[in-house]
Amino acid sequence: MSCFCYIVECADGTYYTGWTTDPERRVRQHNQGVGARYTKTRRPVKLVYLEPQPDKITALKRERAIKALSRKQKIKLFNP
Repeated sequence: MSCFCYIVECADGTYYTGWTTDPERRVRQHNQGVGARYTKTRRPVKLVYLEPQPDKITALKRERAIKALSRKQKIKLFNP
C-alpha cells in the first residue's frame, strides 16, 4: 500500500499537514468539511505538496517531521 504525506493551504493562508492513501479523496473530504477539525472552518483548501511514502509507518513519521517544520521551511518544500 502506498501512502502520501501532504500539505494543503487553507483559505486563511495557513497550512495543514496530513497523510493518506488517496490524496484526491482526502482533499475532497477536507473541502466537504469532513477531513479534519482544523480545515473544517478554513475551507476551501488546495493541495500544495505531495510526497510519496512506502508505507503507513513511514508516512506517519514523515507527517510528524513536516508538522515540526516552521512555516518558512514548509514553504521551501513546495516552493524551492
